[in-house]
Amino acid sequence: MDIVISNTSDKPIYQQLFDQISAQIIKGELEKDCCLPPIRTVAKELRISVITVKKAWEELERKGFINTMVGKGCFVSDLLPGELSDKRNELADEKLKKDIGYYKSLGLSLPDFIGMVKKHWG
Repeated sequence: MDIVISNTSDKPIYQQLFDQISAQIIKGELEKDCCLPPIRTVAKELRISVITVKKAWEELERKGFINTMVGKGCFVSDLLPGELSDKRNELADEKLKKDIGYYKSLGLSLPDFIGMVKKHWG
C-alpha cells in the first residue's frame, strides 16, 4: 500500500488517505481480503495522528471499501467488478459535482470547460 501525504494540499489528510486507498482498491492494487496495516502503524509511518487515520478507515468502511473484524483488523471488501465500477463512478460523480460549481462561478461555459478537460486529459 503506497500512500503519499501532502501537508501543503488544501485537502484534509484523512481525505488524502481515503482517496488513495479507495483508488488502489478500485484499480485492483489492493485485492479483496487484503489486510490493511493497523491504524497506529500507519499513523506512525506517516507521522500523522491516529485519529486522522481512524477517520479515513471509518470512511472507507462506510463507503463499503473495507470491513473491520474486531480483534483481527481491517480487510478489503469482496467487491464484484460491477460494484467496483459503481463505486468508481460514484466517487467521480461526487467530485465532479463539487468542482463544477467552482467552474460555473468563474463564468466558464460548458464548451470552454469541455475544451479545458480535453486539453488536460492528454
